[in-house]
Amino acid sequence: MGQKTRPTGFRVGIVEDWRSRWYASKKEFGDLLVEDHKIRSFVKKKYLFAGIPKIIIERTRDQVIVHLHCARPGIIIGRKGQEVDRLKAELEDLTGRRMDLKIVEINNPNRNAQLVAEDIAQQLEKRASFRRTIKRSMEQVMDAGVQGVKVQLSGRLGGAEMSRCEKASRGSIPLSTLQEHIDYGFAQAFTTVGVIGVKVWVALGTYADEEANDGANAKAGQVPQKPKKTHKR
Repeated sequence: MGQKTRPTGFRVGIVEDWRSRWYASKKEFGDLLVEDHKIRSFVKKKYLFAGIPKIIIERTRDQVIVHLHCARPGIIIGRKGQEVDRLKAELEDLTGRRMDLKIVEINNPNRNAQLVAEDIAQQLEKRASFRRTIKRSMEQVMDAGVQGVKVQLSGRLGGAEMSRCEKASRGSIPLSTLQEHIDYGFAQAFTTVGVIGVKVWVALGTYADEEANDGANAKAGQVPQKPKKTHKR
């Protein structure tokens, strides 16, 4: 019996936060869950090339707040923010609720497993060699300063008659360590010979190290401001 599990689902509620942050009664829960799925599917399909790996949805009594994590925010924002207003109006028509959009920029796409998986899938659809694609993608991810990366492809690789599974990895990926931040991504490449599944695991280090780095960066940003205030007084 296999003992494999999705890394994000394995960590949700322990060290990883939920993708949907709201509470509902049993009567409303199903409808709101379907609505979340509609919002995510609509945004991902409309902005296919904006690089959106994660959409977090928050709900209040009368409003839905959608946090769009994207690699190319300019595509969603548009000129003078017109595209954001259009998307907001379309989502309000889709759900019948008051919407609010917040765009979060991803600084380094090579550290995001979902974006890496989608990039590999796009290259396979353009008939690129799967071995060369895997090798180049792993090198780019490792250059981004991660601890490890693993890529798995499944399907009719290279147009072969029989489907098979190919794996490749670099560095260390401790999947069973809950305190280790493992980012996971899945994408599908719709090639002429069939569908190829792409799975990517990226080890970003421990959650404690990330929090320490964030705290250090925040302090570093505040240091130059303090002397100015005291000097003015």
